[in-house]
Amino acid sequence: MADDKSKRDFRDRDRVSANDDYEVEYFVQKVGLTSQQVRELIRKHGNARETLERVAKALKSG
Repeated sequence: MADDKSKRDFRDRDRVSANDDYEVEYFVQKVGLTSQQVRELIRKHGNARETLERVAKALKSG
């Protein structure tokens, strides 16, 4: 089921949905990883945007 774009609040911005291609692609462009890598990070670490950004930064630098 797709997100209801009319209902936006802080909760939607805190998460990255692996089921929504546009959210994955936005995150891919932001952190410089592949969509497969982003989906794997979501699977391993959950979908909290702050956590994913921290892990992605560590992955790119390490």
